[in-house]
Amino acid sequence: MSGEEEAIQERSRGYWHSRWEYLLSLASFCIGVGNVWRFPYLCYKNGGGAFLVPYLIMVLVLGVPLFLLESAMGQFASSGCITVFNAAPLLKGTGYAMIIVSLIGSFYYTMVIAYPLIFIYNSMTSKLPWTSCDNPWNTEHCFSLSDATSQLNSSYEEDYHTDPFFSTGVNKRVSPADEFFHNVVLRVSSGLGESEMVWPLVLASFIVYLVVFLVTFMGVKVIGKVVWVTTLFPYVMLIVLFIRGVTLPGASYGILYYVYPDVKELVNPRVWWEAGVQVMFSLGPGMGVLMALGSYNRYHHPIIQDAFVMPFVNSATSVFAGFVVFSVLGFLSQQMNMPLQDVVASGPALAFITYPQALAMLPMAPLWSILFFLMLFFLGVDSAFMMTEAVVVSLVDVIPSFRPRRMVVSFVICCVLFLGSLSCCGTDGIYVVTLLDQYSISYTVTLTTFCTVITFSHVYGVGRVMRDLKTMMRRPVSFFFYYSWLFITPAIFMISFFVSLILSDGGELRHGDYIFPPWANGVGWISCLFSILAIPIYPIINVLMGKGTMSQRLKGLVNPMDSWGPSLERDRAEWTEMCAAQPLPHRYYHPDADCSSQRSKLRVNPPASPPTATVEEIPLNKPEVV
Repeated sequence: MSGEEEAIQERSRGYWHSRWEYLLSLASFCIGVGNVWRFPYLCYKNGGGAFLVPYLIMVLVLGVPLFLLESAMGQFASSGCITVFNAAPLLKGTGYAMIIVSLIGSFYYTMVIAYPLIFIYNSMTSKLPWTSCDNPWNTEHCFSLSDATSQLNSSYEEDYHTDPFFSTGVNKRVSPADEFFHNVVLRVSSGLGESEMVWPLVLASFIVYLVVFLVTFMGVKVIGKVVWVTTLFPYVMLIVLFIRGVTLPGASYGILYYVYPDVKELVNPRVWWEAGVQVMFSLGPGMGVLMALGSYNRYHHPIIQDAFVMPFVNSATSVFAGFVVFSVLGFLSQQMNMPLQDVVASGPALAFITYPQALAMLPMAPLWSILFFLMLFFLGVDSAFMMTEAVVVSLVDVIPSFRPRRMVVSFVICCVLFLGSLSCCGTDGIYVVTLLDQYSISYTVTLTTFCTVITFSHVYGVGRVMRDLKTMMRRPVSFFFYYSWLFITPAIFMISFFVSLILSDGGELRHGDYIFPPWANGVGWISCLFSILAIPIYPIINVLMGKGTMSQRLKGLVNPMDSWGPSLERDRAEWTEMCAAQPLPHRYYHPDADCSSQRSKLRVNPPASPPTATVEEIPLNKPEVV
């Protein structure tokens, strides 16, 4: 009967066909454009090779526990990010907040994927358009590399700038690549609110969501196959670009700047704070994706091994990408006769200005440009697959009647996301992207991740989590995770919050030289509140409208719902037996705290009949919670 039940579950919801499909899907979500354009710059800025010390420590004490908690709970309950909070309905609003964050993040993240498509189209020529200043879209400030090499180094350093946004002044000169990005790709306006639709971006965004729909409408059946291409191709390209980069003159100079350790930076609190921020946002907790991907694992999948493997694979990829980036930046620095610190950039400026500028100097430049931007497209689009899938599977889990209509659900969500992305397709789109990234993502993801840790470690109970993991793994789980979820991870969040307040630059939101008006900050905070309001609203509604006395309603919010637990009856029976065999005095009690004494008692006094779960351990007939 269990085999038939599992077959039904596989047909209705689906499982990964192999462990590799799951790992590649995780890699496709976690390893994105940030590994290429953010980490190398952070490493260079924060002590070079010395930055790896705080970074790897943060991976171990913050990244691995967060990764395991979300992935394991999704696997345990075979649930998306909404129904997984049936473990503690008090904070079930966190799941809805994750859905909103994924929706907002997806439609602005589309722009990061759309930009490479425009670069690919414009690279299909014998000469890259951003190599000279004789194009219609160039201004009087344009200063090409051929002009640069004909001038003295001192004059060039003074006049030439590769500032990512609006560094041009009356006496400042900018590269053709800079002007191509701003005047052709973005067609950027002078400020927020001054907008006209950029139709090439609209078309690129449409193509992105068409691809996303075609991949996600069938769920893991298609996603598990597509990630073999979208995940592995960027690795192939990184290796190819690395081989090409290290053979360029000046590459060793750039790599030395990247890895040379400045140990004095290890005592700088900002370095540790930025390491923690990079780890968290690189692995992607707090958006519901890790739960969604984990929910497609079978019950006894070795998730703990994956929780160690993937964060360190992600870290190794980031470090390797740094060699790829800085080898080319060293070459660019030598060709331009400029100090490397004047060439280094971060974020979109690195990917869409500095790196294209360097590629334009290579033989067969159009080919290298197409391959580079195709790599960026794959790095971005597979993350979009996973964010969209997290939304779809969570809604289908909440409303099971949607499951036979999954294609329609995926289509509607992709249409909604495409319409939302139009707000980023105007001439002020880059400002909208900056605003959403700062408020709707950075603050909200931090809060949803913190609430997730509190939900499972303190409301549901870290002892129960450890016992659930023990049931899945069929062996005890390290005390490291027990103390991490109970003390270390919440403490890191609190310390990071206060450090961010201390290191705050005064609250002025900037984009290059452009300072956002006060009303824009208000809009940003409203978008942030829109994402997180679900967290308090959900328990308030259930307290006011739930059944039973007020005491029963409150008790129902802090105890697991009847539906909580493994989805298959076979696995649920195994879990129920474990709950009865190892009843916990309280929710913080580690099930293996006195493992040896419990084993001896079980040997001396074996139960006369198969144990059953107690009402205390698996509450029944609780007040209905919506």
